[in-house]
Amino acid sequence: MKFVFYVFSGSGNTDKVCNKIKNEMEINGAECEYWRFRKGERFPLPKEGDAVVLGYPVHAFNAPEPVTEFVKKLPDGNKNRAYLITTSGEPLTLNDCAFRKVGKILGNSGYDVRGEYRFVMPYNIIFRHSDGMASRLWKVAVTGIARAAEEILTGMTRMTEIGLGKKAVSAVFGIEHLAMPFIGRGFRVTDECVGCGKCEKICPQANITIKDGKAEFGKNCVGCMGCAFSCPKDAVRTGILNGWRVNGKYDFDAPPVEDDKICKYLGKTYLSYFQRGESVLK
Repeated sequence: MKFVFYVFSGSGNTDKVCNKIKNEMEINGAECEYWRFRKGERFPLPKEGDAVVLGYPVHAFNAPEPVTEFVKKLPDGNKNRAYLITTSGEPLTLNDCAFRKVGKILGNSGYDVRGEYRFVMPYNIIFRHSDGMASRLWKVAVTGIARAAEEILTGMTRMTEIGLGKKAVSAVFGIEHLAMPFIGRGFRVTDECVGCGKCEKICPQANITIKDGKAEFGKNCVGCMGCAFSCPKDAVRTGILNGWRVNGKYDFDAPPVEDDKICKYLGKTYLSYFQRGESVLK
């Protein structure tokens, strides 16, 4: 069985997690292919017998719209196995709603959805975590990644339960999909922009072009924030979301934050998440 990864990632968190899972699986003898989303680019679709591994970030408690549109175009599953890998910025179970629509589409198309795995990674929007927080989040993620790779290879089933209340909340927040193309038109660059093209290259929506040495934004933004996060000059301004802008890579090798230094926002929730994940190591 070949495992075909299709990964939507803007700032790189989801790509980091999915690449690590792929590497763990290959170390254990699995055959894998890996494709990262970019609008307008074509890549091979799964064949009969292939297992599909779909990776994507949680956007406002939902899957990004390009992901659901991609899944609708997949060939009939014929009981092909499918696995969903998501990343979220906080350890709220409400984020599990991002499995719902994608899993339903896959199931209706004949896929056997065997696993749903969510990993918490540092924010690329709202506020910047400390490097110590990022390091500790990644340490817990690595433990979960090893477990996920093993379960996928052995055919185990791991699914999440999503209540009606959570479904209702995610449906309300789904308005983001309608709003982001309009919000994205308000993205601009400052005079600090040097036209390096990094944002153009990283954008999964092919929504950025370099004209006259400056980045310009189109009408296909989905709010992945890869442009603002990755800009080496912190030159991207994200319209009405600019107060939530996060710029610059995290140091995942930094000393992990201690319990008393965990961020105050959802601090108890993060602490509980850390303790659950780290208990596996003891």
